[in-house]
Amino acid sequence: MSLIKFEIVTPERVLTKEMVKSITTPTQEGIITVLPKHVPLVGVLVPGIIEYKKENDEIGMMSVSGGFIEVLRDKVIILADTAERADEIDLARAEEARKKAEDAKQRAENQSDVDFAGITAQLEKELARVKVVKKWRKFRR
Repeated sequence: MSLIKFEIVTPERVLTKEMVKSITTPTQEGIITVLPKHVPLVGVLVPGIIEYKKENDEIGMMSVSGGFIEVLRDKVIILADTAERADEIDLARAEEARKKAEDAKQRAENQSDVDFAGITAQLEKELARVKVVKKWRKFRR
């Protein structure tokens, strides 16, 4: 059985450092899946869900707000702006944060000098957090 080293790091901490069978992540070019001996590449991450299959076939999931991925022949390194494991996210709080971000976006549409990129990025981050918890809970049933 072939495995690949997987490491995901944020400015605050190392979220995971383990051997896995595959990693699926959202990039600017679309969602990619990396397997052992994948062709090397560097990509830009977008907000979404990172899903990885562990050696014991358990699925791990986390939300990511953006960052970079470097794929080497035997290792995948993700440098994330922010990332959270699905089991660390409180769904009620994530839904509340998503609602606040949507409200801020609606208010901003009526103004002329607003940071739409910042508001949109916050909304995408919160949507990813909500999605990862819901998807992770389905796997846990």
